[in-house]
Amino acid sequence: MSAAFTGKVALVTGASGGMGRATAQAFAAAGAQVVAADIAVDGGEETVAAIKRDGGEAIFVRTDVSQADDVEAAVRAAVETFGGLDCGANVAAIETETTLLADCDEATFDRLVAVNLKSVFLCLKYEIRAMLERGGGAIVNIASTNSFRPLPKQAVYTATKHGVVGLTKTAAIEYAAAGIRINAVAPGAIDTPMLRGAMAARGSAEQDVLARLSLTGRFGQPAEIAHAVLWLCSDESAFTMGHVLAVDGGYLAR
Repeated sequence: MSAAFTGKVALVTGASGGMGRATAQAFAAAGAQVVAADIAVDGGEETVAAIKRDGGEAIFVRTDVSQADDVEAAVRAAVETFGGLDCGANVAAIETETTLLADCDEATFDRLVAVNLKSVFLCLKYEIRAMLERGGGAIVNIASTNSFRPLPKQAVYTATKHGVVGLTKTAAIEYAAAGIRINAVAPGAIDTPMLRGAMAARGSAEQDVLARLSLTGRFGQPAEIAHAVLWLCSDESAFTMGHVLAVDGGYLAR
């Protein structure tokens, strides 16, 4: 897939690190012009600098994905800078719960819903509009294995990821005839700062997490999620839509 996206424009949210950075870099390596969007300025600019060092083309747009104006501005930057939008990878998310549902405060609920679910709604809304002008495109949302198998002390996070699947499938039905394919990836235990932070907050030992969440004896790597996103955005998956692809080290097979 080394040149599969030559001439294409891709917007990636959550691009300052982890799966978002890996996805932005993978798109650029495959020939796409990339808009890297994130609220974390330093990390986002580092992603763009890395892409440029490798010969790719990218810009950074500071984006709070929970705010409509910011998301619209990121999509507009893709159109104004590169001429349109062909691919969207909606990666940005947080996971901050450490309590049982009855002990979860309203502020945590609101923040998780805003960043994990409302953001996907907003990204879909403005990405679809741009792709309708382009005559088609492909969008991949990041769901979770929690979308299918809840874990304790993650009730709200799980609810948001269920919602991502619902948005993905409904949008896929609504826009397939317009040439816009919409799918999702459900990562399992991927070695990212978010996973490490959640483990630290819960006092979870690495080997215990691996024993529960992976058949492979290791964490997944962000690049493995990026490869799945790129396949779902490529012509190789032209007959795939409304699908949630688990990249989870076999976790859901149990």
